[in-house]
Amino acid sequence: MKKGILLLSALTVLGASSVAEAKENVCVFDLLGKAGESYKLLEEWALAAKSWGGDINLIAYQDEAKVESDFKAGECDAFYMTSMRARSYNKFAGSIDALGGVPSNSIAQKAIAYVLDKRNNKRLVSTIGKEQFEVAGIGQIGTAYIFVRDRSINTLEKGKGKKFAVLHYDQAQKMMVERFGAVPVMSDISNFIKKFNSGEVDIVAAPAYAFKPLEMYKGLGTKGAMFNFPVVNVTADLIIRPGKFEDNFAVQSRSWFVRQLPKSFAQVKRMEAEIPAKYKMNLEKEDQEKYQKLLREGRMDLTKQGVYDATMMTVLKKARCTVERTNFECSLGGE
Repeated sequence: MKKGILLLSALTVLGASSVAEAKENVCVFDLLGKAGESYKLLEEWALAAKSWGGDINLIAYQDEAKVESDFKAGECDAFYMTSMRARSYNKFAGSIDALGGVPSNSIAQKAIAYVLDKRNNKRLVSTIGKEQFEVAGIGQIGTAYIFVRDRSINTLEKGKGKKFAVLHYDQAQKMMVERFGAVPVMSDISNFIKKFNSGEVDIVAAPAYAFKPLEMYKGLGTKGAMFNFPVVNVTADLIIRPGKFEDNFAVQSRSWFVRQLPKSFAQVKRMEAEIPAKYKMNLEKEDQEKYQKLLREGRMDLTKQGVYDATMMTVLKKARCTVERTNFECSLGGE
C-alpha cells in the first residue's frame, strides 16, 4: 500500500513538474531562417516575454506555408509571418499591407503604432469557429518596390503583357497586376525572387530586405532597375492562441513591439540605402499618379469584397493626407 502511495505521489510531482516546464511554441517565418532579422527580433522578444510570464520556444521556418499548416495542426501556440498570409486571422491588422495604402516609412510607423494602441485591443482579438486568436505584435519588414529585369519597362503601357510574380494566396496582388495589364505568375514567398533571377518573370515587388541575401542583382543584371515607387508595405504579424499564454500577455507584447519600431525602421532605411544607386530610378510624376489611382480603385474594390478592413482603409487615408495634403485622393470620398 505504501509503495502504491509513493508511486502515486511521484507521478503527481512529475506531472506538476512537466506542466510547470511547458513552453509556448512560437513558429517564426524568416526567409533566412535563424540568420534573418525577423528571427533575431523574435529572439529579443522571447527574452522580454519572460517578465510577462512567457517561456518561449522559438522554432524557425523558411517555408511560410509550413508555419500555417503546423499552427493549424496545433504544433504552434503562436506564429510570426507576413501580414498578407496572416490576414485571415485578423483582417484589421492584416490590412496595413493594403496595396498602395502605406506609401512611406513614416506613415508605416504611425500605422503600426496606431494598430497596436490599447484603444484597438478588442479589434485585435478574433474568433474563427471555436478558436480565439489575438494579435500580439506587428513587425516592419519594409516597403516593397517594383524591380524590373529591363529598365525600359518604365510606364504602365510598357508593362502590359509582362510576367509579374504574385503570391498565390493574396488575391489582391493578382487583381492589381491584371489591372496594370501585366500577366500574374503564381508564386510563393520562398520562390518569387528565384523566378525573377532566373528570368521566369519580368517584374517583381520586393522590400530591400530581400535584395542582398536573395541576390536580386542577378535578376537585375546590367539592364534592370528598381523604381522608387512603393506598392505595398510589408509587415509581419505575431498571432497567438491567448489561452496558451498568461493573462494580459498580448497587451504587454504589443507595447514591446511598439517600443522596437524606431530601431526597426532605422534598420529598414539602412537596407534601402545599401541598394546600389545605379539600380534606382524614379517614375515620371504622371505615371506615379496613374499607379496611385489604379491602386486606390483596387483597394476600394477589395474592401467592398471584404478582403481589406474598411476602418483601416479610412485610417490609412487620413495618414496619407496628413503627410501630403495636396494629393488628388484627399478631396475624394470612398475610403
